[in-house]
Amino acid sequence: MMLPVPTVTIYPGDTIKESMLRLQAYPTTYRARAAVIDAPLAIAGRVARRMLLPGEPVPVNAVDDPRLVSRGTPTQMVFEENGLVITAVGAPLQNGGLGETIRVRNTDTNRIVLGTVMADGRVKIGGF
Repeated sequence: MMLPVPTVTIYPGDTIKESMLRLQAYPTTYRARAAVIDAPLAIAGRVARRMLLPGEPVPVNAVDDPRLVSRGTPTQMVFEENGLVITAVGAPLQNGGLGETIRVRNTDTNRIVLGTVMADGRVKIGGF
């Protein structure tokens, strides 16, 4: 069985690139201590949650999707409906990746609203 393993030490917060991985052969009787990722494409582009060592299989819970929105970092909120577009600045109350629903505090009104993280890092409010 072939498993992707890092070729270099990958630190928490690093984005994993395909060039940082190689396939390594393991016997079919190999049993990892935890569930491991078995496809390089399932790792590439994701972010390390903890240190990944060269030559070691990558546990499923050791990688995460990249964050487009970070808690406390101001971001633009967008409300769009029937041709009307309203934008405001908000402070996310949690981290979020593409398509995730997160809570955001409107910095003008201090109201907390739910929104969906978009690919450009903005948060879409209402009009779903």
